[in-house]
Amino acid sequence: MNRDEVQGKTDQVKGKLKQAAGDLTDDERLHDEGVADEVRGNVQEGFGRSRRKVGEAIEDLGDRIKR
Repeated sequence: MNRDEVQGKTDQVKGKLKQAAGDLTDDERLHDEGVADEVRGNVQEGFGRSRRKVGEAIEDLGDRIKR
C-alpha cells in the first residue's frame, strides 16, 4: 500500500467515527462531515490504488523489455 491508500483508509475510518458520533449526539452537521470524510477517503484510496497499479504495470513492462 502507498501513502494515498493509507491516508484514504484513515479518512474513511475518521468519517465513520464522525458519523457515529453525530448520530449519537443528534448532530447532523457532524454526521455530514463524517460522510464527506468517508467519501474523500474512498476517492483518495482509489487514486492510490490506481497509482500503484500503474507503477506495477510499468515495472512489469520494464522487466519484459530487459529480457
